[in-house]
Amino acid sequence: MVNKLHISPCPNDTFMFDGWVNGRLVGELPQVELSYYDIEELNRLLLEGVPAISKCSYALLPAISEDYELLDSGSALGRGNGPLLVRRKGEQGAIKRVAVPGLHTTACALMRRLYPEVEELCPMLFSEIAEAVERGDFDGGVLIHEGRFVYERRHLELVADLGLKWEAETGLPLPLGAIVIRRDLPKEYKKWIEETLRQSIRYAFHHPMASRDYVKAHARELEDEVIEKHIALFVNHYSLSLGDEGRKAVKELCGVG
Repeated sequence: MVNKLHISPCPNDTFMFDGWVNGRLVGELPQVELSYYDIEELNRLLLEGVPAISKCSYALLPAISEDYELLDSGSALGRGNGPLLVRRKGEQGAIKRVAVPGLHTTACALMRRLYPEVEELCPMLFSEIAEAVERGDFDGGVLIHEGRFVYERRHLELVADLGLKWEAETGLPLPLGAIVIRRDLPKEYKKWIEETLRQSIRYAFHHPMASRDYVKAHARELEDEVIEKHIALFVNHYSLSLGDEGRKAVKELCGVG
């Protein structure tokens, strides 16, 4: 059985999946047809039912829960890792028009929840948001992935860390990205996928440099320091297993999980 697997090209995903998709693990591995997409495209393809297994925004779960279920391994979830709301340095006045990395993303859901006064949330490719805000196309922008580590190199300033605001409000870690699988696949196959991914993450933790060439081949920012910060922030014990606290956080954000 060869099923479609969709992930993002971001370092946290390629770091976690390297052991599996590049055949570094011992034993028989699930065979998949792997494709890479930005987070909004991943979400869109799930809404169309295209992949069997995929990365997605946690905020998308309610819309796809009839057809897909959440895997216990592979999540990007934690503390201090939330999206950043930025604006041009020195700008004054209300923030009314904000660029977000997709309308189905957790970043967008947080903006709706934490900043209900914002009038317009405008979706665009995550890697283009900082430049668009710097040009003055928007009052603000929400940065995710590598962008949150390099925005200070531009004429931008931090308005708020949405993850810290979430933690202050809920006391819970922030669910960002999930791995889901089609509900109609055999139960044993789903368990195999979940455990293979967990083994791949364990391998990555024990051999952190094994994936570096693979990670760099897909990353937007190629500096080792940025890549290492990215992985350290988004891959943690919740990636191995959500646990009770992780599932409580997913329930708080999504209403499902």
